[in-house]
Amino acid sequence: MSPVARRLARQYALQALYQWQLSQANPADIETQFLAKQINKRTDLDYFKELIHNIPVQYAELDGYMIPFLSRPIHEIDPIELAILRLSTYELAKRLDIPYRVSINEALELTKKYGSVEGFKFVNGVLDHIARQLRVHETAVKK
Repeated sequence: MSPVARRLARQYALQALYQWQLSQANPADIETQFLAKQINKRTDLDYFKELIHNIPVQYAELDGYMIPFLSRPIHEIDPIELAILRLSTYELAKRLDIPYRVSINEALELTKKYGSVEGFKFVNGVLDHIARQLRVHETAVKK
């Protein structure tokens, strides 16, 4: 799959996860809405679907990876940044085929585009710690 298609999948998944976090709507309903009205044809649809269906089911596990590295309670994190952290933590934990640097870089780009002005610094710090925990061998070799 092309990097552009994967990037679009992450972008749309971020928007869908944000919607899920705020509304607690069924991910299948959110998927239907996105497929009907928002998704670009160049998007990696399989990856979009994987993200929006797996992250809501696994969010407690994903949050557990984050919580030790957060500087504030999870409920105080900006909802966009929380969705980005969940998406990227999912990639770090479950998608070992994606290099950790790619996951973090994509998260930073999403945060710069959709998050708060300085949010990328917070996201980077948290994801760096998570990557060191979940990708010990990969991070040790790449440094």
